[in-house]
Amino acid sequence: MKICFYANRAKAHAVKARERLESEAVRLGLGLASRNQAEVVVALGGDGTILRAVRSCPQAAILGFNLGSLGYLAAVGEHDFTRALEALANGEYGISERTLLEVRKKGLRRREIALNDIVVMREMTGHAASLDLKANSTIVTRYTADGLIVSTPTGSTAYSLAAGGPVILPDSPSFSITPINPHALGVRPLVVSDSVRLTVTSRARVNGASEKLGVYADGESVFMLNADETLEISKARRRARFVELEGYNPYEVLGRKLGWSGSARDKVDSQTQMHPIS
Repeated sequence: MKICFYANRAKAHAVKARERLESEAVRLGLGLASRNQAEVVVALGGDGTILRAVRSCPQAAILGFNLGSLGYLAAVGEHDFTRALEALANGEYGISERTLLEVRKKGLRRREIALNDIVVMREMTGHAASLDLKANSTIVTRYTADGLIVSTPTGSTAYSLAAGGPVILPDSPSFSITPINPHALGVRPLVVSDSVRLTVTSRARVNGASEKLGVYADGESVFMLNADETLEISKARRRARFVELEGYNPYEVLGRKLGWSGSARDKVDSQTQMHPIS
């Protein structure tokens, strides 16, 4: 197998870890390759590093080694790095495909891809945004809120969760739509099929003023949205691929990361097992 280590160069710890792990990989019989030729890219850092690796290495499967703090995506801890490489060398893994979101601004040809989420939110003012949402040309509602998060199942444990959105398992064929600080108590997150094509249109407020809104794909600024401009959001044609080492359990990962309660035995097991990715 040909692998590549994708390190967060801003972190000296990640660069040193890459050097050590490259030597370990060669010892185990894994071949080192360039980013464009690797079958597996091992991302060294936090979830942000994984998101960048997905965009930079579309042909490869991604395996996250966690050098950050929480790390829902990059969930192989430092004490398990060598064991994870051994599992790769021995073929003890599977490949999981994850849905990607695609967003474009109506009237423009450029499209942007996101693994976690597309976020539309107000920029410099303290005023709420007014956003019309349609699903397959059917009017859903008009949100008065600080913004809106459209999330994949993978991204449901990121910004969407912090904003009160639902947790969705990675293999669920759905998206979540979560308003940010809505101005109505009856407005709640919505889960829709990932076959739905969504449109989000910015509207002027009742007094005629409008907000200039930022559009972000996995935290990266990609568009600005003015009054009466529309975004089109849908499932992307390509999918991201992730390495899942043997023993992966999405329910256990959620429980461990979110601090869900369980038996004492469960807690002991969760501390001793290797958990490659979430």
